[in-house]
Amino acid sequence: MTIPRRTITLAVLASGLLSGPAWPKDPPLHAVEKAVTDRTGFAVRWQQNAQAREEALTQVRALLKKPLNVDRAVQVALLNNRDLLATLEDVGVSAADLREAGLWKNPSINLSLRFPDRPPSATDAEEGVAFDLLDLLMIPLRKRVAADHLVAAQLRVADEALRLVAEVKAEIYWLQGDAAMLAHRKTIVDVNATAVDLAQRQHEAGNITDLALNQQQATYNAARLALAAAENEQREHREKLNRLLSLWGPDTAWKLTEGLPALPEGNVPLRGLESLAVAQRLDLAAARAELESVVRALGLTKSYRYIGALEFGVDTEHNPDHSNVTGPTLRLELPLFNQGQARVAKSEAELRQAERKLEGLAIDIRSNVRALHDKLAALRETVQFYQKEIVPTQQAVATGTLLRYNGMLLGNYDVFATRAEAADAEQKSIEALRDYWITRTELERVVGGNLHPQRPAKTADYKTN
Repeated sequence: MTIPRRTITLAVLASGLLSGPAWPKDPPLHAVEKAVTDRTGFAVRWQQNAQAREEALTQVRALLKKPLNVDRAVQVALLNNRDLLATLEDVGVSAADLREAGLWKNPSINLSLRFPDRPPSATDAEEGVAFDLLDLLMIPLRKRVAADHLVAAQLRVADEALRLVAEVKAEIYWLQGDAAMLAHRKTIVDVNATAVDLAQRQHEAGNITDLALNQQQATYNAARLALAAAENEQREHREKLNRLLSLWGPDTAWKLTEGLPALPEGNVPLRGLESLAVAQRLDLAAARAELESVVRALGLTKSYRYIGALEFGVDTEHNPDHSNVTGPTLRLELPLFNQGQARVAKSEAELRQAERKLEGLAIDIRSNVRALHDKLAALRETVQFYQKEIVPTQQAVATGTLLRYNGMLLGNYDVFATRAEAADAEQKSIEALRDYWITRTELERVVGGNLHPQRPAKTADYKTN
């Protein structure tokens, strides 16, 4: 039995339409949720309806009832940050574009009526239906381009979530460091206040000069200004964290856990860190997906550059003598003046642009990894030097000064000065430890969210029970 040529053509066309990426089986945000959880251990959710949003708010308020640590703050941000929730919808938009790319364009119907100006007076009518055959042929490749766009959107959104995680962690470390340093600043202020009070009494008794009194007052004023600046900085960081967590009203009355984490054992090794960053950075993966999309779009442009329009249909004309004329119609645009040269040149330029951006991003990532690794190692040495050398030495000096004061070998102001210097050393030690953890967070972000991907991501403590 011979199969008609028309049947073969339709079969080939159908197989082409069915090939290529189909509508994803998993929800579009599943890839985002998995990428964030794998790298950080925290959950991000697509809140598509009022019920899902209310469940997230319930969990957020339960977390806020406990003192905020890094884990709880990050989980609140991923569930509640409005900018992130808005960015998640980019994936929904791209998923809808993928579905749109696989749909046939609706056929067009043409109707016309012509009225004669002399007998016979019967109206001449004509109707036709036409399909855009070119659009039909482009569906498979168009779906692949849209699928690349969806993957790129998923990667960009997941990368935004990781950026938010890093920002929240940094703000928590800032606040924990601020809280610890404020105690030492207040000690410095109290010590200088005592010194000024003593100086005033001695000045009234005529035991010290105006210059000595003014010097003590100036030192006290400087300590008060430093304390006020630190308190203002703490309020600024608290408000920044409120913005990152999208909190307002009574929800901003949260409390913070005290104390920075201790310095971890061992340095973060540089070996393999650059390769790890290139392998797991989501924005770099998004750039690769966008490059693939540009390559496919260029292929689409080149494949159909000579075909501006291709429509096939059926047309029927009703003549005044009541006879009908029916037959196929074909509209083909002749590429006489525009052969798609500009479109091809534009696509090639976009391809080169995407390649250079991808290369530049990879180079920047490697450079940032090296720079932050060096900074982290230097801060680690600084913290250790403060904790093992400077702080113990200042404490020993303060203790020795107090012993000599008790033996009437030193005066009051020597005791005040050594106490202030010891508190200042403690404060700078805490500042260095805070900077270490902030830099470590930045390095985690640059590497792609996790310095040790071979280890299972920890499960964050965000359960409400």
